[in-house]
Amino acid sequence: MKKSQTVGMQLSFALYGAANRMARMHKPFLEPLGLTFPQYLVLLELLNGSPLSVGTLGARLDMDTGTITPLVKRLETAGFVSRTRDPDDERRVLVDLTPRVESIRDEIWNIGQKIKSACKLDEQGLIELRDTLTDLSRPRQD
Repeated sequence: MKKSQTVGMQLSFALYGAANRMARMHKPFLEPLGLTFPQYLVLLELLNGSPLSVGTLGARLDMDTGTITPLVKRLETAGFVSRTRDPDDERRVLVDLTPRVESIRDEIWNIGQKIKSACKLDEQGLIELRDTLTDLSRPRQD
């Protein structure tokens, strides 16, 4: 096996392990709220500004329609979000937060601080890691 293949394999394993660890680290904070990790990501995006169309939400989270739609439906059933037709374009479904999420807004935001502490990186290290992972997940168009 070539050295470049080995490095590529190591990178794949490291990223896979890091993603799984990140999801596991969130679990004890999310379970009491009745949320899964992907549902948490949806709520974070909506907390940054809602309502959003299902398409916009999926694009921002890099999830296709087959992934985001069932997630949103489960969040609606649990009372975290509402779905309505866009009055300007009946084809679009808008997702908005319910008062239930507003009542736990601080708890949801505080999870990020708990994860930040668990990562044991200083602020600059966290910023660099985030930026590197963002660059990797969304390659530049040259």
